[in-house]
Amino acid sequence: MTKQHSDIKHRRGYFPRNVDTREVRERFLIVCEGEKTEPNYFLSFRVPGKVIEVRGYGCNTIFLVERAIDLSQQEEYNQVWCVFDRDSFPAQDFNEAFSLAKRNRIQIAYSNEAFELWYLLHFNYYDTAMSRNDYCTKLSALLGRKYEKNQDDMYT
Repeated sequence: MTKQHSDIKHRRGYFPRNVDTREVRERFLIVCEGEKTEPNYFLSFRVPGKVIEVRGYGCNTIFLVERAIDLSQQEEYNQVWCVFDRDSFPAQDFNEAFSLAKRNRIQIAYSNEAFELWYLLHFNYYDTAMSRNDYCTKLSALLGRKYEKNQDDMYT
């Protein structure tokens, strides 16, 4: 193509085609201990359903990691996460869940002691020990109304 021919194309609105410019979207799988609270929390994010898939099972740490492994082998995800509370599971189970997850490239996010701590952290930074019994009282004060699990308007 001559320089003159190239200049004519540019003046007419013809430009070289952009290649490899499509935005890559990652897909996330989040496998949760809670059947409602955690899934509702993550599904309240303004993220399209094609990007994030959330499953709540109401089961313990090792089961969740095993389930996440199974699900990640059925579909392709860029990141797979297990979300659970520290609760009073035996340390051996908790540590085994971490080991199993690491061996299978599963990420873990856990709350000490209950998921409501995540809500509190939206309002304030806490770096002190706090009992799960205090979470609801603090949330109620911050929300200006009584906190109850799985409220429909919690995320507004």
